[in-house]
Amino acid sequence: MRAYICSACGTQFVPAENPPAGCPLCIDERQFVPASGQSWTTLEKLQNTHSNKFRRLAPGLTTIETTPAFGIGQRAFLVQTPTGNVLWDCITVVDDATVDLLRGMGGIAAIAISHPHYYTTMVEWSRSLGNVPIYLHAADREWVMRPDPALQFWEGDTKPIAPGLTLLRLGGHFAGGTVLHWADWSDGRGVLLSGDILQVVPSGHVSFMWSYPNLIPLSATKVQRIAELLEHFAFDAVYGAFSARGQIDVHAKQVVAASVARYIARISER
Repeated sequence: MRAYICSACGTQFVPAENPPAGCPLCIDERQFVPASGQSWTTLEKLQNTHSNKFRRLAPGLTTIETTPAFGIGQRAFLVQTPTGNVLWDCITVVDDATVDLLRGMGGIAAIAISHPHYYTTMVEWSRSLGNVPIYLHAADREWVMRPDPALQFWEGDTKPIAPGLTLLRLGGHFAGGTVLHWADWSDGRGVLLSGDILQVVPSGHVSFMWSYPNLIPLSATKVQRIAELLEHFAFDAVYGAFSARGQIDVHAKQVVAASVARYIARISER
């Protein structure tokens, strides 16, 4: 049996004799089925055609991206802290070279993922790295296509996973939409790893959508809730899911507040 992977979003399914009839994540209006139709691949095939590249982004933060791009094209982050490393978000391709490099950089104590579009091959990552726990918000449980004992579902709006590392459930794009706050980053400046719950945009701001590819926005009420939850956390930088869309290296909390204000002003126009 094969653990089939959706070629459009990179999600891996429970091993089976035949591919699924369709990918629920792509059928959902927050994603899309390509005009060419649903297609499937496997991790073994991808390991023969794709590889991962590592890049030091900032102190304690290394990005992992697949080349050539696959699926949605997001990046994962290796978060290196004095008390252990965390893999933030997942990409589909994981291979021996990637695992060897991660082990050489101190290994992984846990995996945490922002939302279902980045679940991808999370079970393969966990097993390759020693069956480490995978933290997912319980509100998104229905979107797990490959259950596994490594999955740790949490509830509420905050979940500390290591000293100085806290998962914040902001909602928005998905009900369990989560960001990772690292309070001690860069001598206490603090950083927010936002996935695309807060989407960093080329202007150097952030924006918010229920569906990015289909351009369906969030309501002003939900964006205001995100702002209120973030008010309790200090951060000077925000790094999102895509390297090509920019990042916020300084004064990020003020930039996010300004982004919220301009978003709400536009979405509320009559």
